[in-house]
Amino acid sequence: MPHPSRRTLLTAATTATAATALTATAASAATTAARATAAPHPPRPGGPFRTGFERLQADGYAVLDGERAGIVTNPTGITRTATHIVDVMHADERVDLVAVFGPEHGFRGTAQAGGSEGFYQDPATGLPVYDTYLKSGQELADIFTAAAVDTVVFDIQDAGARFYTYIWTLYDCMVAARLAGKRFVVLDRPNPVTGRSAEGPVLHKEFATFVGREPIAQAHGMTVAELARLYNGEFLSSPVPLETVLMSGWRRDEFYDQSGLPWVPPSPNMPTPETALVYPGTCMFEGTNLSEGRGTTRPFELLGAEGIDRRWAEAANELGLDGVHFREAYYKPTFSKFQGRTVGGVQLHVHDRAAFDAIRTGIGLLITAKQTWSGFAWRPDHWIDKLTGSTRVRTMIDAGAGLDEVVGGWRSDLSEFRDVRRKYLAYR
Repeated sequence: MPHPSRRTLLTAATTATAATALTATAASAATTAARATAAPHPPRPGGPFRTGFERLQADGYAVLDGERAGIVTNPTGITRTATHIVDVMHADERVDLVAVFGPEHGFRGTAQAGGSEGFYQDPATGLPVYDTYLKSGQELADIFTAAAVDTVVFDIQDAGARFYTYIWTLYDCMVAARLAGKRFVVLDRPNPVTGRSAEGPVLHKEFATFVGREPIAQAHGMTVAELARLYNGEFLSSPVPLETVLMSGWRRDEFYDQSGLPWVPPSPNMPTPETALVYPGTCMFEGTNLSEGRGTTRPFELLGAEGIDRRWAEAANELGLDGVHFREAYYKPTFSKFQGRTVGGVQLHVHDRAAFDAIRTGIGLLITAKQTWSGFAWRPDHWIDKLTGSTRVRTMIDAGAGLDEVVGGWRSDLSEFRDVRRKYLAYR
C-alpha cells in the first residue's frame, strides 16, 4: 500500500481550521493557541521550488525553536540531494530532534505491505524509533507522551489517492497529538499526480477504514498540508494546534518530475511516479480476483488473471479513453495473487498524462474485464466497497451500467466535496 495494511485490513474486515503562519515558536500554551488561528504564510510567487522542509531549514527551524520535536516520516523524507531529513536535523544543533515515528513499512522502509519495523534505536542517529502502524487514538497519544515530545512533525510523500494510507497516518497522528496536548507541524511536499482537481467517488462514512477515514474523493487533488488543514477544519472533533510549512514555487498543475526532487518509492509497490499516476484507478482491482500487478516490476500498470486473453485489451481500447492505450500482456507474479503462475491481461500505457483520468480508466477496465472474462469476481469481503467508499460502483457494474452511468453516479457527492476542498487550497 500506501498502502495501508492492506493485507491486514483485507482480512479483517469536525471544526475550525488551525492552519498558521511560519513564525517563531513561543513556549507558552497561550501563544501556541494564538498561532494556530493565524493566517498561513503563502508560497513566494515566482520563486524557486522548495519543499516544506527546505523552507523550515532555511528559516533556521524557527517553528521548532525551544521545543523537543519528534517526526513522523519514512524513506521519502529526503532533501533534493537524497539525504534523509532525520539525518540532517539530528546533525543540526538548531533543532532538538528526540524521536522518530515510523508508519507502515517503517521509518527506513524495511517492511512490505501490512508490516512495520517495531521499536528500535536508529543505528545512524541513535534516536528512538517508535512504531505507529495501526495505532490510533489514545494508544498513539500515549506513544507521543512516552517519547516526551512537545511537537509532532509530519513529512511523508503522498501518492494522491484516498486509499494510500499515509494520509490517514497523518489524520490519526493529528487526533493523537490533540489528545496528548502536542503541537503538530506538517512539512509539505508535492502531490505527484498534480493538485488540479478532485475526482472519483467520495467515501460514505459507514465505509470508513484505514484506506479512508473521512469523506474525501478517491483522487483528492491536495497536498498533505492542505489535507491537514481540511482535517482540522472539517473532521477533528476539536482542532489540534497546527502549523503547515508550505512549499514555495509549486503549481497545482505540476507533475512530480517537474519538481526536480528525486523519487523515493513511498511504499514497495509504488516504484515510480508513473505508478502513482495510474494508482487511483487501478488499485480498485485489489477488490477483485484479478492481479493488480503486485509481484511484477510494473504494479498497478499490469492487470490480469489466468484465462484472460487479448479480448480484454481490445474491449478496453474500444472505450476510447483519453490519454491511454492498452496492450495485451502476459506475466508471472513473484508474490501476491497468482504467485508463480502465468496470467493474461493488459498493460496500461499512458501517452498523455494531462488528459488521462485514472479513475474513469479504472472503472472502464472493471466493466470490460467483467464483460470479456467469465471468471471475473469481486473479493468475497466486498473490499471494493471500502476502496470506492460505498456499494455504488460494485452494484452498478453488476447491474450492467455503462461507463458514463457509473461515473455519473458520484457527481453530486464529488461536487459537494470540491466545494469543501476549495476552502483549504494553498497553491494556485
